[in-house]
Amino acid sequence: MARLPILEFPDPRLRTKAQPVAVVDDRIRRLIDDLFETMYAAPGIGLAATQVNVHERVIVIDVSPEHDAPHAFINPTITRLDGLIETDEGCLSVPGFYEPVRRADEIRVEALDRDGKPFVLDAEGLLAVCIQHECDHLEGKLFVDYLTPLKRGRIRQKLTKQQRIRA
Repeated sequence: MARLPILEFPDPRLRTKAQPVAVVDDRIRRLIDDLFETMYAAPGIGLAATQVNVHERVIVIDVSPEHDAPHAFINPTITRLDGLIETDEGCLSVPGFYEPVRRADEIRVEALDRDGKPFVLDAEGLLAVCIQHECDHLEGKLFVDYLTPLKRGRIRQKLTKQQRIRA
């Protein structure tokens, strides 16, 4: 397994729409393992392949406090959205910023597991929010897109300045 570099907003590669995975093979399973290692080390609760500059429809999530409930989704599709919840969201690609975002409180997602077998998951609360957040990444969308242009611009400006200082 390997820790992968995480792209940071406003990197334009985060806006790339991910392509469906055609074949679930050892390469995809390795990618899933690397995504988990990267996510846990960050630390975070979700990570999309897009965030590590791999533009395939793969996400990993573990919202458990003990990091013992990992979920891998290949080619996820949200097929049902119910209810509404507003939570403060953060993102490994937008480090240090947390803002309120409204999303569905309950969802149904269909995907393939790490062995290429289809499954359906009904999720609610934090898990539902996290799945929606990570699926947005696969579409080239970030949680800052739900914010006002003024807030988004301020975050862009601060992160750009931090990235220049680090470089």
